[in-house]
Amino acid sequence: MAKLSLSELRSIREREERNLKKRDIHGRTVHVVVAMGTSGINAGAKVTLNAIADEVEKQGLGNVIITQTGSAYPNPEPVVEVFTPKDGLVVYGSVDKDAAIRIVSEHLVGGKIVEDKKIELKEEE
Repeated sequence: MAKLSLSELRSIREREERNLKKRDIHGRTVHVVVAMGTSGINAGAKVTLNAIADEVEKQGLGNVIITQTGSAYPNPEPVVEVFTPKDGLVVYGSVDKDAAIRIVSEHLVGGKIVEDKKIELKEEE
């Protein structure tokens, strides 16, 4: 493995500090939770989580915290929960990268629930 320069190390540290701030709950009003159990990861939850984080950063949404939780089975994964003061808890299912971007732009920025991805949570039987 090649050695990294001091400048490269600083750049990595700054990037990771920005990523950690996205998970700081203090002072945030919108909470996004991505189910990251093994079945969710198998269904693409890592891509979904990264797409949400990237779009939140791109849109400059400083009031959003993104966290992870365990499995959302038996729901259609990847599952994303969004809590906003206006709408309360809204749960989305089968959230791929494109749907994740839509949720950020339409729900978090525009205030409109993405109805075609909205689901009611089911409990495991």
